[in-house]
Amino acid sequence: MTGIPRDDQPTSPSEVSPALTEAAVVAHVLRSGTVESVHRGSVVVTGPDGEVEWSLGGADGYVFPRSSLKPVQAVAMVENGLSLSPELLALVCASHSGEERHLAGVRRILAGAGLGESDLQNTPDYPYDETARHAVIRAGGSRMSITQNCSGKHSGMLATCQANGWPTDSYREPSHALQRAITAVVERMCGPVDALAVDGCGAPVHHVSLTGLARAFGALALAPAGSARARVAEAMASYPEMVGGKGRGVTAVMSASPGLVAKDGAESVYAVGLPDGRGVAVKIADGYPRAAPVVCAQVLRRLGVDESALSELEAAPILGHGTVVGAVVAAF
Repeated sequence: MTGIPRDDQPTSPSEVSPALTEAAVVAHVLRSGTVESVHRGSVVVTGPDGEVEWSLGGADGYVFPRSSLKPVQAVAMVENGLSLSPELLALVCASHSGEERHLAGVRRILAGAGLGESDLQNTPDYPYDETARHAVIRAGGSRMSITQNCSGKHSGMLATCQANGWPTDSYREPSHALQRAITAVVERMCGPVDALAVDGCGAPVHHVSLTGLARAFGALALAPAGSARARVAEAMASYPEMVGGKGRGVTAVMSASPGLVAKDGAESVYAVGLPDGRGVAVKIADGYPRAAPVVCAQVLRRLGVDESALSELEAAPILGHGTVVGAVVAAF
């Protein structure tokens, strides 16, 4: 595994992941009945045994899962002493919308560890949810760490540090005991980590294979009762509103599909674990977010997930003069 790359070490074309260079056309953008654009991506489905059952594009290529990796990171925290209610554990896995219940949950996690908002080191931002964001701005509020969508994960990291007596002021550093513990679990569940980078929130993010990401989510959804994996999966499935929020596709698909776990990530990544142990991972090569949930919904449809669970996940209207004139649709 390499360290965090410096700005003076750009990636050469020969080092670009097959998940990007071998990406297939997976989605069409339709406007008034004509294909206006296409999105290329890579998809992989793994079986309960972790073997690849179906793939498209460069499934063996490496990707940064971004926030899709949060449930795996949460497994590491639980294995290292994080003890929370299922509702709050779901929030540790979240890219939350910044609704009041999310902010209250983060404060509860911090308070339980004897910490406060000032201990959070994730990048300050406004809430993801439009209504919540506008309310903060109208009230003259500023970007804060607690309202940024990763504050659940960061509060969990801090609480894990407190449980172990680890320093809290350096918890984001790759060399910190917390991050070393997380990396060990990521490698165990996803396979080799060939690089670390800085995620948008400031914490490390791991470069893993798309197949490994799918395999990890399958293992998460079909985990031995009482294990850290099972605790994380059960928390997400029981409190999907804490993982995303109102109107979020990841919340809708888990709400409508008992036992399914799903997590979206920046740069157009999606990962899903089905109750039977199958795993799904999607990466859209251009990083634009509109195609990944549509592609993921089509894969889940092929895997037999009930249609009622997919409508919000794949809603991607194309507008013309304020009217819906097309959609992003799967191309396979």
